[in-house]
Amino acid sequence: MATRTQAREAVIGLLYGYEIGNDDIKKSAITILEEKKIRNKQQEFALCLFNGITQCLPQIDELIKSHLKEWDFSRLGRIEKSILRLGVYELIYTQTDTPIIINEAIELAKIYGEENAPKLINGVLDSIKSYKKEQ
Repeated sequence: MATRTQAREAVIGLLYGYEIGNDDIKKSAITILEEKKIRNKQQEFALCLFNGITQCLPQIDELIKSHLKEWDFSRLGRIEKSILRLGVYELIYTQTDTPIIINEAIELAKIYGEENAPKLINGVLDSIKSYKKEQ
């Protein structure tokens, strides 16, 4: 049985595909998740995240842009964008504990991102976490 971490990894892959212009990825998301052996509750979790992120993408991207320090959104790698989008969505739209969200995002960045990605992702999500508390 897949874990939530594996579900998040799959969501990063789906978001990456979506980012590079594969609009059909929404239609084939279930098939992709099945191939990765993400089923049942974890599949529901992954689909909920992916669909939520794609529906809220403009708001999520604006929030990321407003919390990037000394970095331009357009210069972010696609994987880093995908991880940030997932983290921001979970912070803002889910009840998952903040430390879990940030830790998972950092771990995904260590595996899939560029060398400085974990630090960048930690900084942006930590800033958004503080922003969320103020709201």
